Amino acid sequence: MSPSRLVLPPPAGDPGGGLRRSYLRLVALSSTPRHLDQLLAVSLASGHYALDPAPATALLLRYASLRAPPSHLLRLFRAFPCPDRFLRNALLRSLPSLRPHLLFPSPDSFSFAFAATSLSSSCSSRGNDAAAARTLHGLSVAAGYAADTFVASALAKLYFKLSRGDDARKVFDTVPSPDTILWNTLLAGLPGSEALEAFVRMVDAGRVRPDSTTLASSLRAAAEASHMAMGRCVHGYGVKCGLAEHEHVVTGLMSLYSKCGDMDSAQFLFDRMDNPDLVAYNALISGYSVNGMVESSVELFKELTASGWRPNSSTLVAVIPVYSPFGHELLARCLHAFVVKARLDADALVSTALTTLYCRLNDMESARSIFDAMLEKTMESWNAMISGYAQNGLTEMAVALFQLMQELNVQPNPITISSTLSACAHLGALSLGKWVHRIISKEKLELNVYVMTALIDMYAKCGSIAEARSIFDRMDNKNVVSWNAMISGYGLHGQGAEALKLYKDMLDARILPTSSTFLSVIYACSHGGLVDEGQKVFRVMTNEYRITPGIEHCTCMVDLLGRAGKLNEALELISEFPQSAIGPGVWGALLGACMVHKNSDLAKLASQKLFELDSENAGYYVLLSNLYTSKKHYSEAAVVRQEAKTRKLVKTPGCTLIEIGDRPHVFMAGDHLHPQSEAIYSYLERLTAKMIEAGYQPVTEAALYDVEEEEKEHMVKVHSEKLAIAFGLLSTEPGTEIRIIKNLRVCLDCHNATKFISKVTQRLIVVRDASRFHHFRDGVCSCGDYW
Repeated sequence: MSPSRLVLPPPAGDPGGGLRRSYLRLVALSSTPRHLDQLLAVSLASGHYALDPAPATALLLRYASLRAPPSHLLRLFRAFPCPDRFLRNALLRSLPSLRPHLLFPSPDSFSFAFAATSLSSSCSSRGNDAAAARTLHGLSVAAGYAADTFVASALAKLYFKLSRGDDARKVFDTVPSPDTILWNTLLAGLPGSEALEAFVRMVDAGRVRPDSTTLASSLRAAAEASHMAMGRCVHGYGVKCGLAEHEHVVTGLMSLYSKCGDMDSAQFLFDRMDNPDLVAYNALISGYSVNGMVESSVELFKELTASGWRPNSSTLVAVIPVYSPFGHELLARCLHAFVVKARLDADALVSTALTTLYCRLNDMESARSIFDAMLEKTMESWNAMISGYAQNGLTEMAVALFQLMQELNVQPNPITISSTLSACAHLGALSLGKWVHRIISKEKLELNVYVMTALIDMYAKCGSIAEARSIFDRMDNKNVVSWNAMISGYGLHGQGAEALKLYKDMLDARILPTSSTFLSVIYACSHGGLVDEGQKVFRVMTNEYRITPGIEHCTCMVDLLGRAGKLNEALELISEFPQSAIGPGVWGALLGACMVHKNSDLAKLASQKLFELDSENAGYYVLLSNLYTSKKHYSEAAVVRQEAKTRKLVKTPGCTLIEIGDRPHVFMAGDHLHPQSEAIYSYLERLTAKMIEAGYQPVTEAALYDVEEEEKEHMVKVHSEKLAIAFGLLSTEPGTEIRIIKNLRVCLDCHNATKFISKVTQRLIVVRDASRFHHFRDGVCSCGDYW
């Protein structure tokens, strides 16, 4: 007999079925695959029940429950010449991946449901899982089970697991009479507000009766959407239907009230419970944590452990202070130690919570250490690490981790994509952003409102405002964040009139503007020179919408007036602001305006305020020194520079990035580190000569005052943006657009020089500096020299 082929002898007789019952009992009691191997060997040797489908099905399912290898299950299955439908379904239920041929020749609803459930439990965002789900879905439709609620529930759950909500909704919509279980699957998978809408539709339809699971899912949705009013409606409905006293409904209510900030109601519900279980404890601990009541959370955690309960992974996730990490570094370390001692460090939920905590504490080394130690990384853990890098300014690390995901064939979800696009936007890396966009199209990932908004933000911040608008116009369901992103994009590009028009379109669409909306509109007015319009929008915000201006709004208003030369009006406005809204940004905006309009008296006042509020920022000393130098007040400039030196302050060095192909190149002023430095400097000399012939004159007023004029001209000539542009011109075909990113505000000379470069080379040059975009074409900048 071949060792690779299992051959079963014909069964022996069993009058009365006593041996059959004993065999089934032994299968159920077996605790290791070796026990089952011994039973199978006895069965083969004695000829009993080897071809009996019921014991064979029980044997296969027990092997699966004891984590036998899939190859072992398949070998056992193939030993039966005529497997019945139950045996096929048992195998489908047990395998970690779909094998469509096992569905035939006679699949039933259980076949498709078990196959979907098995695929759902084993999928880990691999790229081929979505294709397998679509294959299974297609086979079920072809077999006539499209309207079967049992199959539809399993398929919808599978699609939700794969972050394909649109496909799950399509499955639901094909069922003419969904039952309670299918409705519950939909409610559990949809995001908060959409799930609440579905619950209302379910109740209005009146065809099925909601159960306790329905209410628990609806309460979860209300908590997620922070919709207290809707949550109270669900609570009332539960009381009316007699479902409000179910334990998991009460727990859902506790979570709702906790997440909506009503801890008194949550505590009241907890106190009413005769014997609160671990789930109830976890809900209340989580509520305290979410509301920043870390001490109360820890005290309840101590009470739980003292009562004899053993904390589980949900308990640890609840008590870890993810929402209020600052000031609790010691608690974070203690909880981390507790997790390791309790041997819960291998749990994906706990590890992800710790990763998120350390990211928010900006301890990226500890966060990455926990992430790397995870044996099986969930999508949530990838998202926590990528968003942690992005939010802490380590955008290159965020993109690198996303690239590692792609190499490992881990399919991202909308949250991953949004975080990665945010990192690309911060970097200004258009080629990387386009690469992520191609992945979305290639993998057919769900283009929900968050992904579309992230794409708008990325293209706007990477210089492609037209592409950003194209995506915005294609969106069917725009939320307020989508509108804000597009308005902000126009502001970045100095297109104030377009931003105002879009703001009016937003109001016409009955979208309620937020604090961020007004900030984006005022910012756009500031960079577009629309002073009156900006002031009007500010008044509407404070008087009509009753939004209290924050530091950012006040900074933008001072910037708006200061850029227009209305410095005294800006100073008067500062005196009207609430004290809490006057930060370094406000006085920094005034100082920057004083630099542009050469007002040294107000600059001195602004700098004094800045040195009190933010004395360690070298940029303010540089601005004031440059202003004194431009007015030939060299002794005052020397005093300011000496003060900065005494404080050992170092100015952030200017650097400029340019992408050629998919490769970034970074330059600093006077840089000779680039392999093509000699060619770059040689080309820059020839280019400068052509610029001078066209009328260019170096602007040296901000250069050091104690060097000769010729040396000043050389100093400004080798600024990083000029080197980057020269390299771009050398490395690209004539007519190719040049894009560069400067980490500081572009200086007056480089701005002037770039206008001439665009004219003599007939190139479009797009420059993103620290505050906005500049589009240079034919000797003219899109900012109108207003920046």
